Amino acid sequence: MFTLKHKDKSSKARLGNLSTAHGSIDTPCFMPVGTQGTVKAVSPQELIECAAQIILSNAYHLFLRPGMEVIRAAGGLHKFMSWDRPILTDSGGYQIFSLALLRKITDRGVEFQSHIDGLKHFFTPEDVIGIQNDLGSDIMMPLDECVHYPCSRDQAEVAMRRTLDWAKRSKKAMTEGREQLLFGIVQGATYEDLRKDCANSLKDMEFDGYSIGGVSVGEPGNLRYNIVNLTADILPADKPRYLMGVGLPQDILEAIGSGVDMFDCVVPTRYGRNGTAFTSLGKITVRNSPFAKDFGPLDPACACYACKNFSRAYLRHLFNTSEILGARLVSLHNVYFYLELMRQAQDAIAKDRFAEFKKDFLGKYNNGK
Repeated sequence: MFTLKHKDKSSKARLGNLSTAHGSIDTPCFMPVGTQGTVKAVSPQELIECAAQIILSNAYHLFLRPGMEVIRAAGGLHKFMSWDRPILTDSGGYQIFSLALLRKITDRGVEFQSHIDGLKHFFTPEDVIGIQNDLGSDIMMPLDECVHYPCSRDQAEVAMRRTLDWAKRSKKAMTEGREQLLFGIVQGATYEDLRKDCANSLKDMEFDGYSIGGVSVGEPGNLRYNIVNLTADILPADKPRYLMGVGLPQDILEAIGSGVDMFDCVVPTRYGRNGTAFTSLGKITVRNSPFAKDFGPLDPACACYACKNFSRAYLRHLFNTSEILGARLVSLHNVYFYLELMRQAQDAIAKDRFAEFKKDFLGKYNNGK
């Protein structure tokens, strides 16, 4: 399923390939987030043109709308959204703990009120696996309990132990013969001993891949980097490592250098819809007045459709007249930028120069802000 192809000599970065039922994925990779079965403002065809290998969707949101009956009738999520490449589905654990109006967590599962209509639902780990079976995703995430920063060690340990129990139950609930992959999720907040305990326990369960969860929840950057580096060192070298919900280009490059293989984040499209573009020279907010007569592209180093055809001045005009095209074009650019960053990282790792690439990229990116 996962082939480790090359280890960079200048860092812990690595090249790999993950095989799934809907195609293989070269790593390190970034997964554009299509929470509700769509990457916001970007069409599936545009994603393909950007060379997206895999996208992420969310079981919690799809369960609530349009509902499993509709998706089953459509023949699964791939057919429903007209996407024939791999899909990873998050269990929705984080959304339940962050979005649900009210929730009650027990060892059996979680009871919650929908953030949409207030209706009560109850998910067990087995229910979440069943939902993702119906979705037909290529990679499934088990139900876990995520705690926010800061939290007490006791609170973090209870959530970590529950996450391990739910991981074991989720694996038992997998349907025999299915081609879907199941990743374990490492929790433990910022407590190193809990992270080590969780990672080692999940290794013993032998999952198809391993995720680092519970980061980017308010903790300082230095703590985040420390936890990611520590956890990645423990996880098996012959399985993919996925850092959930991170993040900004500098955070992704730091994690690649620690040996992480897979990433997702809403940042590219969320920032794009608000007029902020990621460029090789840092972030720019194109709706601002300095760009009123700037007829250059968002990023001179970028080959995306937006950069090849439209100026910053035109994009500023679109945002300031509330035209939808502005949000679409900057979102498209940001997705392309992130995917191109992964391609450049892969090339640097193959040449054993990732550390140099990271230094050069961040030098330009940070100085351009």
